[in-house]
Order: sequence, then C-alpha cells, then structure tokens
Amino acid sequence: MISSETNEFEIGQDRRQSAYEIMSEVMTALEEKGYNPINQMVGYFLSGDPTYITNHNGARGVIRRMERDELLEVILRDYVERL
Repeated sequence: MISSETNEFEIGQDRRQSAYEIMSEVMTALEEKGYNPINQMVGYFLSGDPTYITNHNGARGVIRRMERDELLEVILRDYVERL
C-alpha cells in the first residue's frame, strides 16, 4: 500500500559541517589532479560510482564518510538559502 504521507528529511548542524569539510577535501583533491570537480561530483551523485572521485589524498574514502543523499541535501539547502 502506498502511503499518502510525505516523508521528511532533516540533517543536523554537525552533519552539515561534516558535509562542508568532506566536499572541501574532495573538491581540492579533484582540482589538484586536474579534474573538473563539478563534472566529477555530478557523475558521482548521479551514478553512485565512487570511481568518479580520485583516490588522491584519500578523497574516495572521504566522500564515502557521508551518504550521497545527505551531501546533496546540504548542497541544495545551501543553494536555496542563498537565493
């Protein structure tokens, strides 16, 4: 049976800070290796394939510290708050 209720998703401030740190580390590693970090992150978020993330400086392990949906929630919330 399909529920008519809407699920709520909420991420706490401590997880939000962790997401910022994760994204910063990963983006830096991608840039250092000469990749376009936006393209690589989009590939990762859409596919879930961690090979879009370089292993340089352990970035592939860093990105896995948080679920993709949690990272996306932080990114989207930050974007919307800036509108």
